[in-house]
Amino acid sequence: MNILAIGDIVGNFGVDYTAAKIEKIISGHNIDFVIANGENTAVGNGITKDIAQKLFSLGIDVITLGNHAFSKKDVVNLLLNMSVIRPINYPERTVGEGCVVKQKNGKKIAVINAMGRFNLLNIDCPFRACMRKIRQIKDECDIIIVDFHAEATSEKAALANYLDSFATVVYGTHTHVQTADERILPGGTGFITDIGMTGVVDSILGVKKDIIIRRFMTQMPERFSLADGKCQLCGAIFKIDDNNNKCYEIIRIRE
Repeated sequence: MNILAIGDIVGNFGVDYTAAKIEKIISGHNIDFVIANGENTAVGNGITKDIAQKLFSLGIDVITLGNHAFSKKDVVNLLLNMSVIRPINYPERTVGEGCVVKQKNGKKIAVINAMGRFNLLNIDCPFRACMRKIRQIKDECDIIIVDFHAEATSEKAALANYLDSFATVVYGTHTHVQTADERILPGGTGFITDIGMTGVVDSILGVKKDIIIRRFMTQMPERFSLADGKCQLCGAIFKIDDNNNKCYEIIRIRE
């Protein structure tokens, strides 16, 4: 089984570029299942119903979120009625789920979304939340994928190694910069620190460069405006052995 994970899709340019490229990637790599991080797809961050529906219409099976999960009001309906998940380590009674199980091509695939705590929100422990959920679902699932939305590379590596042999794949999102450290951990879990961003290349994390530069130089707040121009889709393909359900290869995507 080949699973495609698409890195943080930023703004309408990122959404439109995903729409333009995804069919070729799915057919060219014989993709069976698609996950995309959609927490930056809407204007001003977050995701809307219209955007989610468009992404699902492209063949995306699950949408994950992150620290901007609740930036838009209608996300509540998405979390209750669609295959959109928010970080599993939000406190109890937070709307939505942090895990979804889907059946595809004869396999039960669980997708877990978690969020780091370093320089992000003061929420529950992602390590304990992920392991607790994995122990609950491991007997009913063939494949378990974790999207870890986190700032620090060390926190991402720590979670991946903590979940080694328990999760099929752990990959990072949020920092918008694709890393070149894809590998299979000793226990068999596939891992890459960050799968990158889908959006405008000539930008700073999808935002107009001058805005970010001024913020760093002046420390003054300023509203973000998304950059425009040439786009790139970043992500990774995780190849899973159909016999033992283990990840045996990771291919980075930059198109």
